Amino acid sequence: MSAARPLPQVLSFGEALTDLIRSGPQSWTSLCGGAPWNVATALAALGLPSAFGGAISSCVFGQALWQASEAAGLDLRFLQQQPATRPPLLAIVHELDPPQYFFIGEGAADLFFEPAALPKGWREALRWAHFGGISLAREPLAGRLLALAAELKAQGVRISYDPNFRLLMDSRYDATLERMSRLADVIKVSDEDLQGLFRCSDPQQGLAQLREWNPQALLLLTQGAAGARLYHPGGDCSARPPQIKLVDSVGAGDAAMAGLLFSLLTQPAAGPQTHLRWAVAAGAAACEVAGAARLSSARLRALAEPGS
Repeated sequence: MSAARPLPQVLSFGEALTDLIRSGPQSWTSLCGGAPWNVATALAALGLPSAFGGAISSCVFGQALWQASEAAGLDLRFLQQQPATRPPLLAIVHELDPPQYFFIGEGAADLFFEPAALPKGWREALRWAHFGGISLAREPLAGRLLALAAELKAQGVRISYDPNFRLLMDSRYDATLERMSRLADVIKVSDEDLQGLFRCSDPQQGLAQLREWNPQALLLLTQGAAGARLYHPGGDCSARPPQIKLVDSVGAGDAAMAGLLFSLLTQPAAGPQTHLRWAVAAGAAACEVAGAARLSSARLRALAEPGS
């Protein structure tokens, strides 16, 4: 990699992992994933100088993540490769409908990410930092990322947060949820996230709490085929997805987050309805292809601005 490459404007911090998906009684398929990593690769595909800040093993699964990160155009100076003696973080998806999964990651490489080892000058170049996923529920990494988010916020970097609820986010996660929600300029959740994070049957309960913690934040509520709603200090707006041929919804939420960030960064003077339209278009574009595929900037523009 050329040393002259500019430092990225957008960094996504958290976990990159391997999804092991049961594809038959005795067979499994491995895919590169992790919500923060998906956001980083989507932004890179849209042409924004971006990187994933995290650690991976140098085992066979880690090598696949490294190669996929390189192919996606991420700045590899921010991906810390640990010795193969530190195991990979794995998500075991043993049922697909409905999804059932568990994580294997005790002592895994992701826990050893060190922000202090990132390239010189990276903080000065940074405009936006994204946090989320299970990384914020895995100590000691979680504490390190929380401190980093607070430091970057104080420095004037804008913060986005997608908790991306998983079962290991129990009551011990409550303090992290509140702290990150208060720090964030943008928060993304789904109805299912709200029910899980706040342990309630009515997602509006969780939504009200998030808005009480941070009434100034943009809050993106994704609602699957119904589209999404964006809450902002002046009110809220909604958008339905464009007509597409659905293949699967894997990675749609991460793509929607990337679409929203792309719009906020490239057209900051636009209104909330425009930003929401780009988020919904990105989620729809992800549903047109199998897996958490890279976004196409041309296809995203066609879906977000059909008359252009």
